[in-house]
Amino acid sequence: MASDIQKPTNQSRYGLIYVPLSCGIALFSAILISESLLGWNLSSHPVKAIGILWAVQGPVVILAYSRIRLNTQTCSKMWAIGRGLLSFPIGALVNAFGAIVFGAPLGLEYAARTLHWSLFMSSLTVVPAATVFGASWQDWQRVFAHIKLLGGIDYALCLPAYGALIGAWFGAWPMPLDWERPWQEWPICVTYGTIGGYFLGLTTSGIAGVLSSRWISGKED
Repeated sequence: MASDIQKPTNQSRYGLIYVPLSCGIALFSAILISESLLGWNLSSHPVKAIGILWAVQGPVVILAYSRIRLNTQTCSKMWAIGRGLLSFPIGALVNAFGAIVFGAPLGLEYAARTLHWSLFMSSLTVVPAATVFGASWQDWQRVFAHIKLLGGIDYALCLPAYGALIGAWFGAWPMPLDWERPWQEWPICVTYGTIGGYFLGLTTSGIAGVLSSRWISGKED
């Protein structure tokens, strides 16, 4: 059964701030590690740079979203972490398939790029929802297909994921243009768009989550 309205508990109120903040800091830190410490930027070393992004972001996302998992009485934190880890490769396959359908180049020379980009996208889109919802297909449909958001947890899942997807779509626009710039290659500009959209989604979800929590609390008072 789909979840009822998510009444703000102390844990969820903390999570509404903790989740977007920790995920945003993790991604920003991954960018700094890749570019400043290791000298791997997206244009010069796309495979290594994106590999750092998902390797840092993935564990933080799983730990952060496990704090706001549904059904905390029956689902332990370790179980939520386990299903988050399990969803990582599954989400990568889904994102890789979607990228290829929408025109990502095929061939062995692009295989590593597509693999790492798909793992990065999985950490931003599929892994958070799998950590929180598990196999609750009705909740997945409600949040991502019907966009029926019942509270701060839904905002924390839906807005960053859609931000990353829409950002990737906008980021792909320069690829076919005849500018002959290195950042136009797959998946460099797509990843730039993904990062920008994800940061925007995180910010929006944090604001919307806090406002919805106060609105629900005000109705109860």
